[in-house]
Amino acid sequence: MNEYPLFQMWYKNLNWILDKCERFPKNVRYSYASKVAQISISITELLVEIIYSKERIDFLKKLNIEFEKLRIFFRLGFDRHYITSRQNEYIQGQINEMGKMTGGWLKNA
Repeated sequence: MNEYPLFQMWYKNLNWILDKCERFPKNVRYSYASKVAQISISITELLVEIIYSKERIDFLKKLNIEFEKLRIFFRLGFDRHYITSRQNEYIQGQINEMGKMTGGWLKNA
């Protein structure tokens, strides 16, 4: 998986996301945080399927949708003060960069 920069970038961010999920307020840890973690794990699964699949287009489109869901959930987390402005800027920038990488991969698929 080392030859896939998107996977490497995602794995680094997955650790960051799961760490944040563990620190969300207790009253949303089993609803909001669980959903963010679930989407993040889904992205990991999609990346593995993309790497090992010959037919990647559908998986790449699903990956873009999952990134968009994650963007929305983190924006909501910021609005509800679960994450700071700096954290939101960081993860939004990372998701945008990974979205661009996915778009490039989709064009070449």
